[in-house]
Amino acid sequence: MAEQREVQGIKRYDSPAGGWGALNATARAVREQMDAMVAPITLLRTNQPDGFDCPGCAWPDKEHRSTFQFCENGAKAVTWEATKKRVTPEFFAAHTVTSLLEWNDHQLEDEGRLTQPMTYNAATDKYEPIGWDAAFARIGHVLRSLSHADQAEFYTSGRASNEAAFIYQLFAREFGTNNFPDCSNMCHEATSVGLPQSIGIGKGTVSLDDFDHCELLIAMGHNPGTNHPRMMGTLHELSRRGVPIIVFNPLRERALERFADPQNAMEMVTFSSTDIASSYYQVKVGGDAAALKGIQKAILALDAAAGADGSVIAHDFVAMHTNGYAALVDDLDATSWADIEASCGLSRDALTTVARAYVASNATIVTYGMGLTQHSKGTANVQQIANLLLLRGNFGKAGAGICPLRGHSNVQGNRTVGITEKPPAGMLERIEQTFGFVPPKGHGHDAVRAIQAIADGRSKVLVCLGGNFSVALPDSGTCFAAMRKLDLAVHINTKLNRNHLLVGKESIILPCLGRTELDEQTNGLQAVTVEDSMSMVHASRGKLAPASALLRSEPAIVAGIARATLPDSKLPWQEWIDDYDRIRDSIEAVFPEFERFNERIRKPGGFRLPLPPTERIWPTPTGRAQFIPFAGVNEDPLTTSGDVLTLTTLRSHDQYNTTIYGLDDRYRGVFGRRDVIFMNQDDMAEHRLEHGDVVDIETALAQHGPLRLLGFTVIAYKIARGSIGAYYPEANVLIPIDFFDPESGTPSYKSVPVRIAKPQVAAG
Repeated sequence: MAEQREVQGIKRYDSPAGGWGALNATARAVREQMDAMVAPITLLRTNQPDGFDCPGCAWPDKEHRSTFQFCENGAKAVTWEATKKRVTPEFFAAHTVTSLLEWNDHQLEDEGRLTQPMTYNAATDKYEPIGWDAAFARIGHVLRSLSHADQAEFYTSGRASNEAAFIYQLFAREFGTNNFPDCSNMCHEATSVGLPQSIGIGKGTVSLDDFDHCELLIAMGHNPGTNHPRMMGTLHELSRRGVPIIVFNPLRERALERFADPQNAMEMVTFSSTDIASSYYQVKVGGDAAALKGIQKAILALDAAAGADGSVIAHDFVAMHTNGYAALVDDLDATSWADIEASCGLSRDALTTVARAYVASNATIVTYGMGLTQHSKGTANVQQIANLLLLRGNFGKAGAGICPLRGHSNVQGNRTVGITEKPPAGMLERIEQTFGFVPPKGHGHDAVRAIQAIADGRSKVLVCLGGNFSVALPDSGTCFAAMRKLDLAVHINTKLNRNHLLVGKESIILPCLGRTELDEQTNGLQAVTVEDSMSMVHASRGKLAPASALLRSEPAIVAGIARATLPDSKLPWQEWIDDYDRIRDSIEAVFPEFERFNERIRKPGGFRLPLPPTERIWPTPTGRAQFIPFAGVNEDPLTTSGDVLTLTTLRSHDQYNTTIYGLDDRYRGVFGRRDVIFMNQDDMAEHRLEHGDVVDIETALAQHGPLRLLGFTVIAYKIARGSIGAYYPEANVLIPIDFFDPESGTPSYKSVPVRIAKPQVAAG
């Protein structure tokens, strides 16, 4: 590679993921955010049996084998919530909303914890204090004044507990709507929609114990070092016992290359590390389906070559447990290797090598992230992983299965306890039987359809149980403008974010307790529960004094809004808030899989929800798993023009979802900035660009008007040819609001056709 010019904030980072870099970053986060005396014991309570669940990723705990159960980014999440910084009424008195809009997202959240309810005053352009009862009364009045219940949207973030999410969906349904835009609509909805069609449930099928028995791991479309970092301990263990780890990812990510475990004394003392990926395939952005079809096609060839006595496909399993095999074979036979190679950027030989490794393994796990789901055919992508696993019977046996990597620590739990815009009939029947009201039955709005309804004036009120709704969505221009049309926005949050500043007629901020804080109600200290990526449900008990005496818990806030909105409600709001055990009893009444809920969460580690495919039981209409062919090889719209590249959005290492902890992306060598475009060196040469050039990016979708991102700096990076990367949410401006998977509604954050060019210099 030719010598590159120096670019501000871009420095080569040669250290492994984890290691001393992670410890230094953790120490810095603690120093900047928390009291030095409080921080150590707080971190040691993270993910412990009598402690609180990390407010970060959803990777499960492993029997608490170590003194500490947190990682670098988990420590950032804890210190970010447990910060000593406060946003008081005096802060709001000193800053107009218009002035705060000039701040970046990191600066807004870094001001600290919200301390009391606030309401927007349009005359002064400032937020001003409001009492809890007055806030509830105002929200209730506006909701009751709507022409019909479907003019309200009820958004949920994955940080909400099972208890808060359950009573939230009951409130909205008693109010009369199934409008439940949810953070999962923007990440793993393709999993929730696609896997039930394939195997009967919309969840993963593996446990942590399965990783102890697997013989091969295939990792697709995820960056664990940043987005689910406690997984690195598991990958570290697999590599050290010689399990092949085959990675498919457009970018070379440091955590998938090598990792130094901060809990491994030898690696820390010797500054050594462990290689993670045994094979690393840089698939094109948008090429995962083609790669998966190529592996399956190669398996068919290997099976044919083996003959009847040595078949590599699990034909007995296929015959006994599946439908659709013949249609899958016909589709794969009709798909040419030339099309597969062109679409994924990988050779037939490479994909055949993967197929050979796969058929040599008796127990394979496939893990995947949003690199597979956030496409216009994300649902079909997920089903190709299921197809691959079904070919070898990799369900219902130790060490095998499918493992979607969820984001927030309870995004899966929210879905389990009823946060869904498409409610199943059985759930609605049990709600009616248990609580005596008739819930609405029609489908409501997901996240994209909710913001479209707000933009069109069909929806007037938005209630957000956590999150940063409009910032997380694509097409920022459309979404930000839509927020300003609302009659009322209600934000239940721990910290200030940009969503609060996009004010319409009225906006109210309701500050809530965090996961780390004590929650004391009438009947004493309360615990909440969460569900991790592997369907384990366990208790979380905060230990810190609340950031303000005026904070209320999420369940208490939901109940307060509900009582003010529905004076004749049939639900026992106050009894639930007095003792969360009563909420869990109600969850058990509606969802039979939570039997003995209160008893089982009092045991360390909690319990696992039933997953029928682990017993080779398939809750599909036919009672069998289903092979589902993928039409063609293209995940996203075809682009034939030679100057079109495909954009994928990325999280930095100083980031969790829309939360920006800082401006560094250490593993990718970016420091103090986020206005960069990652680009392949050969693509740069073809576009006559050099490392450090400033460019504008524009969408290249014929059916949409151009969307633009201006003045970003190109940096050379190891990314697949034809692909570029930029940070989320900054690059969301390039993603049209209606560019999404029609089956799941998931926006195509990970595959947007774009053109890139140097800015035009005005004449004169």
